[in-house]
Amino acid sequence: MTQTSSRRAQKPTEPTQLRPRLTLDDLSAMSSAELDALYRSGRVPTDMTALDNKPKGRMLAIRGVSDTALARLIVPISKLGIFPWDGKSLTSTGTLTSDGINRIGVGRRFDLFPFKTRVETSVIDGEPTIYLDYEQPGNPIFIRKIRDELREVAPKLFLGPAMWKTGPSSAQLVLWFALDGNA
Repeated sequence: MTQTSSRRAQKPTEPTQLRPRLTLDDLSAMSSAELDALYRSGRVPTDMTALDNKPKGRMLAIRGVSDTALARLIVPISKLGIFPWDGKSLTSTGTLTSDGINRIGVGRRFDLFPFKTRVETSVIDGEPTIYLDYEQPGNPIFIRKIRDELREVAPKLFLGPAMWKTGPSSAQLVLWFALDGNA
């Protein structure tokens, strides 16, 4: 899809006008194209404490299956408490870094697949983004191949692409997801 640049984004983006009234339900109603446009208009916060704690997660749209029976089944289920992925737990470790882990399970929740975050250049548009680095000890190879990015699109509401790494500097969009620190 797109390729990463060899340069790394070191600074958060300048504050942009966030949309104060967006919710996870609003994002769930958007198409992949609308989510892409919203992501591109998002920003990196000035520090990672905006993601601290346990923001609620939601899968929003799957690339290439928006109008299929599969999407009509999976996306609504992602809104329910029975969906296996509940979000991520994050703790800032510096102004622009944090440690995190995914909350997964049905009934009983497990913390799985740790990651570290940092500000880096997005493979979507070459602008600064929060990169979730799954290349951590103990993670299986298929988890290490995931490239997640995040940008804030409303206060404490983060939108991002989940991608599959196709090379050292490229990735293919798989789906869109969001984290809501207000939930």
